[in-house]
Amino acid sequence: MQTLKTRSDGDLAARFTALYTREHPRVCSYVHRRSGDRGAAEELTAEVFRTAWERMTDGQDVGTGWLFVTARNLLSNHHRSMARLSEIHRAVAETMGRAPASDRDDAVLDALDRLPAAHREVLLLSYWDGLSAAEAGAVLGCSTSAVWVRLHRARKAFRAVYDLSQEPV
Repeated sequence: MQTLKTRSDGDLAARFTALYTREHPRVCSYVHRRSGDRGAAEELTAEVFRTAWERMTDGQDVGTGWLFVTARNLLSNHHRSMARLSEIHRAVAETMGRAPASDRDDAVLDALDRLPAAHREVLLLSYWDGLSAAEAGAVLGCSTSAVWVRLHRARKAFRAVYDLSQEPV
């Protein structure tokens, strides 16, 4: 019985190691682009894989889509925490008479910021994170064909917003 359990544990460790090796860079890049902080990205990615390990030891399946959904949920929590902290800093800065930091003026990022969240998310998942339509569908909770439709609409919306921002004033 002990040999069987050790072999099973070894298989589990090997599967987890393969998943970690294959997906860690992608998950970490995904989190870093959305958090803007390398340290926070590494911590959140570590939490994603800690949770994945727990899930795998409970006998549940973990795939790429699950990792990105978990990362997105952890990022949401992180952003809420940072928003609360930012609000506190803004209030302190106003009290002290300082202006808040200026907005980004990069045209692409500005265009992305002006897109509806659904369009922005499908573009980022597809282009910046390099997810396939099936993987993006798992993150977004929709079918592969729905991802292609959303991606088409998002590209069209991005072009319109980007072109407007490039027109001379």
